[in-house]
Amino acid sequence: MAMTKDDMAMIAMEIVAYSGDARTKYLDALDAIMDGDYDKGAALVKEGDDLILNAHNQQTELISKEAAGEDIEIGFLTVHAQDHLMTAMLLSDIDKRLLKHRK
Repeated sequence: MAMTKDDMAMIAMEIVAYSGDARTKYLDALDAIMDGDYDKGAALVKEGDDLILNAHNQQTELISKEAAGEDIEIGFLTVHAQDHLMTAMLLSDIDKRLLKHRK
């Protein structure tokens, strides 16, 4: 069954929500790391990773459907969701590198 525009909007909003929550955790982790509280920073990164996994799973669902030949209409909301996801993933990478080099 083809995805409706409402289905796409729901998935995109879930990606935005999970990614936004993860971004907050990663920014809080960055603050903790910069303050020298590496344990707190690592814990916040883990919380962010748990959230980003949910967003990534939603993204993977879309990719899998498209790869299977389903017609997926990509709108601005989906692009916005991808932007949120990638921004959060970049913050995760930065946090993890800082933890590695500062611990």
